[in-house]
Parts: sequence; structure tokens; C-alpha cells
Amino acid sequence: AASLLRFAPLGSYGKFWEVTATSRHYVDRLFDPDPQKVLQGVIDMKNAVIGNNKQKANLIVLGAVPRLLYLLQQSSSSLELRRECSVVLGSLAMGTENNIKSLVDCHIIPALLQGLLCPDLIFIEACLRCLRTVFISPVTPVQLLYTVGPHCDSPSNVSTDGVQHACNQITIHFLAYENTQVSMTLVNVLVDGELLSQVFVRMMQRDQPIEMQLTAAKCLTYMCRAGAIRTDDTCIVLKTLPCLVRMCSKEHLLEERVEGAETLAYLMEPDVELQRIASTTDHLVAMLADYFKYPSSVSAITDIKRLDHDLKHAHELRQAAFKLYASLGSNDEDIRKKPILESGVIELLCSLTQSDSPALRVNGIWALMNMAFQADQKVKGEIVRCLGTEQLFRLLSDPDTNVLMKTLGLLRNLLSTRPHIDQIMSSHGKQIMQAVTLILEAEHSIEVKEQTLCILANIADGNTAKELIMTNDDMLQKIKYYMGHSNVKLQLAATFCISNLIWNEEDGSQERQDKLREMGFVDILHKLTQAPDPNLSDRWVRTVHHKTHTIVIKHL
Repeated sequence: AASLLRFAPLGSYGKFWEVTATSRHYVDRLFDPDPQKVLQGVIDMKNAVIGNNKQKANLIVLGAVPRLLYLLQQSSSSLELRRECSVVLGSLAMGTENNIKSLVDCHIIPALLQGLLCPDLIFIEACLRCLRTVFISPVTPVQLLYTVGPHCDSPSNVSTDGVQHACNQITIHFLAYENTQVSMTLVNVLVDGELLSQVFVRMMQRDQPIEMQLTAAKCLTYMCRAGAIRTDDTCIVLKTLPCLVRMCSKEHLLEERVEGAETLAYLMEPDVELQRIASTTDHLVAMLADYFKYPSSVSAITDIKRLDHDLKHAHELRQAAFKLYASLGSNDEDIRKKPILESGVIELLCSLTQSDSPALRVNGIWALMNMAFQADQKVKGEIVRCLGTEQLFRLLSDPDTNVLMKTLGLLRNLLSTRPHIDQIMSSHGKQIMQAVTLILEAEHSIEVKEQTLCILANIADGNTAKELIMTNDDMLQKIKYYMGHSNVKLQLAATFCISNLIWNEEDGSQERQDKLREMGFVDILHKLTQAPDPNLSDRWVRTVHHKTHTIVIKHL
């Protein structure tokens, strides 16, 4: 029997692959009478097939799949061996379409579905990952989907019980994720004469177990994102979205709050109407503010294991909240400004910028930078008030480059549109010019200096703010230096500054032009029109004839 398995027919491969002695050795070890050697053989096989399609094909030709499936299904196999077998099968499934065909022909789907009845979650997840890989492939027959779980059949009346239905739920949400083919099939499945989507709706009722509510919401979310359910369907708008919002409240366990927030972010990410609905549902934004307040007191937790657990989930809570904030404001400026202003999130984000953790400082300042993008004066004023000029300039000297870059991005966005530029510079101009000077004189990357020069270009676009540059000969000399720099990005950014300073239609333009001419800028400008880089020469010629608009930056 072993010999026949090793030389199974090639089937759909259509040609013989070179079969090496090493490949045969991997398969031979699967038949060793010593269980420990079999386990080690499967582990070695797992390491050998990662990223190696030829090795995968060799092992399939030599009959490894039937033996792996046999070991996976045997009750006498250790749990570790069954886990490793499922991982190897999943890796084989991630090869070519011919691999998938061979696995399906060997009846991998029933074997993996049987594995879902095992109480071990790690083994179940490995089986589900493999199932999902198989079903994503276009070569897997759609009708095989109806074998998913013993009680999920083609559109006809079937019956369910609690345990098996939970098994079906887990399987469905793994398979439906970003899989249009599977999702379009599932949407027509009947359970006890009722559409599967309606079954999930009932499972999301408040009197059902939280785990069941969450899993049902995830199933509907994945089917919706895959295009099988419309975003304006009542099962999404009136049931799934409110259920996920409910999971974000502090009444639930930390893990549930994380899962609820991340699933909600994924559901509404591409749909502005869902974002609007979510932003006004059950004080969602205020609930998210609590995600950053946990744990409230580390010193009060004496159990080290509890402390590790809570700190880990505190990080996960913050990450989930950031994802949800990003999703809420990804398509609509009004939502971004209104959930945020009313909930006190600005104060929260400003406090994060003072964290000892560079990652939290980056996330906090990044969120503020996005918030300031094309914002009105009220939002910008609130950011400046909450952050404070001392903290803003402290961040401009942060040792973490990512923090510095995002702070410069925030400053650029605050200094956009002339009234805003003039107002901010009238209050904080001296400090901002000092910060710009320090950055341009220090050893920083090209990206940091380019960003800083763009801030200067924005200041130069103000009506009154531009005088802070024109009356600062040291700053003008720095701009002149960067206009002649060897890096084109720095030349362009410096050129924007001069373009905004000399624009003819603005008051005082003649006096500014005369001063710049006396300082030798004319020679540099002539050289730029002859620059070999067309981006630079064309840009300067265009800015002579067309007003350069204030530069802003947006990173979502």
C-alpha cells in the first residue's frame, strides 16, 4: 500500500516532475512505525514546502496527500501531529491550481470538515485556513461548498442543532472573507426553510451568547464586503452594524471589544453611509475614547499574569480604536470633524503624544495631522489649544523620525488657507520660525528637510505671515541655499517659497522682488529654468505664470 501511495498517478499535472531522493525521503518518513519520527518528518516537510512549488508538486506526485489526510483523521494520532498535518496541507494548497485539484481529488474537504469537530481551537483554525485556501481557488467546484458542515445544504430545508450550527458559523465566516464566489453561494442557502442571512440576524439578538452574536455579525460583514449583501440591506443597517457597535461598549470583555471594533471598521470602510450611521449610533465615538483609558491603574494589578494579559489587550484596544477612527473618517470630512470634536478625542490624542511609547506618539500625532487636513478654523484652533505650543515644539525635536515627520505634517496642515496661516503665525510665528531654523540647520534626512521647506512655502502664502520670512535674512539665505541644492526635491520645495513671495498680484510684491533680486536670487532662478531635470525647470516656468497654491498633506 505504501508503495502504491508513493507513486500515485499524476492526474491533472500532465507531466512528470523531477522527483529527488530528498522528496522521497520526506514521504517515506510518514510511514515510520515510530510516531515521534513521523511527527518530526511532518515538521521537516512543512519547512521544506514553504515557498517551494516544485517541492510541493514532488510530494503530491509521490503520494504525500493521502497519507497526511490519513494521519490527520486518525484518533490515535497525537494532537500535535494532526496540527502539523493540517499546516502542511494548507501550504500545499497555496501552490498551483494543479495542487488544489489534486487535494480536492483526494477528498481533502470532508477530512478538514471532520477536523472542525475537534475541541482544539488551534487545530480548527489550521483546518479552516486550509479550507479557505481551497475554496478561494477558481478550480474548486462551487457545489462542494454545500458540504460545509453537516447541516448546511443547497437551497432546501435542513435542520440544525446548537453545536453543529456554531461549527457552521465559524466555517462560513472563514470561507466568506474576501471571497465573492463563496459569499454569493451562501446568500442563497436555506436553513429550516429560512435564508442563512436571516438565521444570522436571529443569532445577533441580545439574548443570544455574545460569541454567537459576534460570529454571526462577522459572517454577515464578510458576505457584505464580498458583494453578496447590499450595504443598505436592513440586515446590515439595522442589525449587523448596531450589533457591532454594541460590542464596543465597556460592558463587554476586552477581547470582545477589540473584535467588535475591528469588524465594524472593516464593514463600513468603503461605505460613507454606513460611516454616517455608525457615527451617530449609541455614542460610538465616546465609547472609543474609553479604549485608550485601559488599564486605568497598572499599580493596582498585583497579579503578573493578569498584568501581562491586560497590557496586551490595552495595546489591542488602542489599535482597534485607531482602525475604527480611520474607517469612520475615511470618506467624509464632516463625520471626521463632528464625531471627533464632540467626543473629546482631540484631548485624548494630544495626551497620547506625551506617551513614553514612540508608537503611541506616532499614532497620536498622525491622527491629529489627518484631523487638521482641510479642517475649519475651529478644529485647528482646538488642536493647537489642546496640544499646546510647548508640546508641539517638543515633538519637533523628538528623537523618533516618524514622530518628527508626522508633526511636520500636522504643522503643514494647520498652516493652510491664508486666514488660518496668518492667524496662527500672528500668535506663534516666532516659535515656528525658530523650529524651522533648527531643523534646517540640523542633520536630518532629505524627507524631513523637504517637509520643513514646504511649511515655509505655506507661511510664504499668507498675507501677513510672509513678512516673517522677508524680514529674516538668515532664513532667506537658507532658502537660497536649498534652491541650489543637489537634491531636486529640496530645490522644488525651496522654489515654492520664492514663488509665493514674489507673486505679482499681492500687495508689496515689488518690494519683495527688489530685495530678493539684491540678494542674488535672480541668478539662481535663471539657472533653474535651464535645469536638466524637467520636473524642476517646468515647475519653475509654470509657477512664474500661475499662482502656486498652499501645499497641504494627507496620509490616511
